[in-house]
Amino acid sequence: MRTITIIWAGAALLALAACDTAGGLRQSDDSPFAPSGRPTGEQSIDGLIVGHRLMEAGEYELALKSYLRAAAQQGVNVDVLSAIGSANLQLGRLNQAEQILRRATEIDETFPPAWNNLGVVLMEKGEYGEASRVFRLAFALDSGASAEIRENLRLALAKIENPEYSPPNDFRLVRRGPGYYRILATPETP
Repeated sequence: MRTITIIWAGAALLALAACDTAGGLRQSDDSPFAPSGRPTGEQSIDGLIVGHRLMEAGEYELALKSYLRAAAQQGVNVDVLSAIGSANLQLGRLNQAEQILRRATEIDETFPPAWNNLGVVLMEKGEYGEASRVFRLAFALDSGASAEIRENLRLALAKIENPEYSPPNDFRLVRRGPGYYRILATPETP
């Protein structure tokens, strides 16, 4: 009996909504309630831009969520994968970051930020030889234009020459466009 009452109530609600002059179940413009859902007819804000701003603010988990939204909206491309990998690196998820950044370099082998950020992951994992090779590639692809990539390469080469060398933890993540992210590594324990 209760099920039949619920069905009738639902049918009555739908019939009333169909008679509404505001356009069915849509919320009217003069409603006192907050709007719900995505605005129609307007473009949403680019998830990459929002994610980059959140990364600069140190909100890495929120940035990752924004980058994942960008992937859903734009599709998986080198920019999105590089950003997702960088956010995972900042969150200390080194294996995930490495896997995602390697995928980014497979999609576009000429994208210096993905190579640089992969090099930062490899340095964090202690894989200095491969990191220096990756930084060299990023430096060459960038034609030496990025001071951040040049500095990362210098620090990686210093670590290879002297394994006891502890570079100041200032490897830099780079992204397409202006700005960079600073990766602060935890000090090595003896």
